[in-house]
Amino acid sequence: MYSIKIKRIYELPTSTDGYRMLVDRLWPRGITKTGACLNEWNKDIAPSASLRKWFGHDPERFNEFTKRYNRELDKKQDELKRLRNLAGKAELCLLYAAKDEVCNHAQVLAKKLIRK
Repeated sequence: MYSIKIKRIYELPTSTDGYRMLVDRLWPRGITKTGACLNEWNKDIAPSASLRKWFGHDPERFNEFTKRYNRELDKKQDELKRLRNLAGKAELCLLYAAKDEVCNHAQVLAKKLIRK
């Protein structure tokens, strides 16, 4: 079974986070690289720049964003497999910067990883 946690990068790191992976294409404002306590910054698994801009964190577009992002993720099977392997070995903490804790790409990514 996969062990995946989703957390805003602005929350303090904890010892229970496990492998901390930033899954945003852009570096979050106000966060230092040392303060982030990252194991990895995975820009490639983030939504494309055009999809991110189209979505604009508009909750009314989230359903369509989810469909489009899932199509993008379908083309990244090797990377999804690698993330599943990480989550199968230890806690994988997907970090994101969006303010909305429900309508964001980390939620979509986590569901994709669990669905297999």
